[in-house]
Amino acid sequence: MRISARTQYALGAMLALAEADGPVHAEWIADTQEIPRRFCDNILLQLRRAGLIRSQRGPDGGYWLARPAKEIALADVIRVTEGVEQATRPFPKAAAPLAEIWAQLRSNEDALLSEITLADIVDSAELETP
Repeated sequence: MRISARTQYALGAMLALAEADGPVHAEWIADTQEIPRRFCDNILLQLRRAGLIRSQRGPDGGYWLARPAKEIALADVIRVTEGVEQATRPFPKAAAPLAEIWAQLRSNEDALLSEITLADIVDSAELETP
């Protein structure tokens, strides 16, 4: 599985929001996660449209998670930024069994990424911080 820069940035932004105590500005997210600001704005818009985050304008506004971090899986974010992977084309003759192997691989990836939540990542990062 390849993860694009967009997805890596989106996951970083979501984790920053999961750690925050309230609404945070896009500039803060971009700075703390080292995301180019315009790219960050586009990612936040995409995540908001997908219903993963909410926003409010103004000096007291910002961005925050739409649901608790324990209810947002890594797979939720990846589906927004990468889309859903389409089935591979049929393989001819001797390679035909590869289609089932790829399907199992995608299923296992999705199952793993659906189990791990933003809260799990934040909790593990807190355990590693001295």
